[in-house]
Amino acid sequence: MPDRLKLTPSESVTIKTSTPGPLEVEGEYGPGGGAPPAHFHPSQDEHFEVIEGTLRVRVDGDERELSQGQTLDIPRGTKHQMWNPHVEPARVLWRTSPAGRTEQWFRSIDRLHRGGRVGKNGMPGPLAFGALLSEFGDVFRLAVGPQVVIRPLVSVLGVAGRARGYRVEASAGS
Repeated sequence: MPDRLKLTPSESVTIKTSTPGPLEVEGEYGPGGGAPPAHFHPSQDEHFEVIEGTLRVRVDGDERELSQGQTLDIPRGTKHQMWNPHVEPARVLWRTSPAGRTEQWFRSIDRLHRGGRVGKNGMPGPLAFGALLSEFGDVFRLAVGPQVVIRPLVSVLGVAGRARGYRVEASAGS
């Protein structure tokens, strides 16, 4: 049975193929979701193909809908967001190249959910995200302000988060 990993209360990924080249997952977006924080991947490209439903995407400030059969390529370093504000669920085939530590990032977020280390809203809090973001800066970076401000703030939150017991496991497959 493939690994299904929870990323948010309404979003999950199922690992399809995990290689050093591409990581391929099937992403599931439940209905009525809100936009996640703007972010980018400094060393990886992403490719999405909608296989069911409709998603809203914002890439470098340009917002549009993606429907079944449509694809989207997001080059590394490009600020983006993807969510499902609609009433029907959506699914995508999602490829990240090279894989890097993306699977470990997904597994670390899933561990917080499975361990009950999330708030009443079902999301990890700032200290948990600080620990994750400071550890996985090679995979995922917030794009909500200048990096010269964001990176030191994430680093401080990471130290505080680790002091509160938020740790990242060394193994990608655990």
